[in-house]
Amino acid sequence: MRRTAHHPDQLPLGFGKDSEIERMIEARVAIRAEAEAVRWRFRLMIVETLLLTTMVIVTGLVLHQPTAIIARGALLIGATCLSTGILLILLTGLIGKLLSRTRQWRARRSDAILPWRRP
Repeated sequence: MRRTAHHPDQLPLGFGKDSEIERMIEARVAIRAEAEAVRWRFRLMIVETLLLTTMVIVTGLVLHQPTAIIARGALLIGATCLSTGILLILLTGLIGKLLSRTRQWRARRSDAILPWRRP
């Protein structure tokens, strides 16, 4: 296969030399993906809260319940669903951070202990 000659003014392309830039890009993409995941969790939680609240309202109207009971039930269900959703999102994030730090701690500990181990 014949290769064409490069123009003398053309800059050489070094694709293998940009590992630092690739690491920076991957870190930014990971941060952005994590932020998007949190947003989607909140969106899902809001949709579920609205769905359950609407179901309570519709069920109360179909069963001909008094408006005060329907409003109280919908408010309680909505507040409970919203608070438990926020609690689950926060606990998921905290446990993820805890597991990440535990892995980092164990990796550092095993690296520190490794030279002292006997063969």
